[in-house]
Amino acid sequence: MKAVEAIKQKIYTLPQLLAKVASWRVTNKTVAFTNGCFDILHEGHIFSLSVAAKEADFLIVGINSDGSTKRLKGPERPVNHEQSRALLLASLAIVDAVVIFEEDTPFELISAILPDVLVKGGDYTIEQIAGSKEVLANGGRVVINPIVEGFSTTGIIQQIKSSFS
Repeated sequence: MKAVEAIKQKIYTLPQLLAKVASWRVTNKTVAFTNGCFDILHEGHIFSLSVAAKEADFLIVGINSDGSTKRLKGPERPVNHEQSRALLLASLAIVDAVVIFEEDTPFELISAILPDVLVKGGDYTIEQIAGSKEVLANGGRVVINPIVEGFSTTGIIQQIKSSFS
């Protein structure tokens, strides 16, 4: 199988993903989940994903859909469409599965998957993280990764725009 086809097989619909998670759990493997828009992939994203991948045997990344990203980030976003963002993330060795979600938060997705570890990057409290109560109630853990200063998609976009002004 060509590498591109193998990469595309890491992008799941929710029903496909739930079946995959069930197969992982049959072999007593642990699952971590993280999410974001991942509009322009940068070093901060790679750091956060790397830390998340260390938390369990398998890492699932939830990606905000184009509509969700636009509602959260504004009318000029996303820069890259959801299938492109999913393909880039799926091409990373540290990512085992990618799923796109339409809602503004991944609450429904997290509630369906109930990962062993829910990982979020940023300055959040556990109470502010969508799905944290459900993961904790199911015996899981919530991990908050530090942000890598100096790396943000918004900052990259501003830098590109200022270079053309």
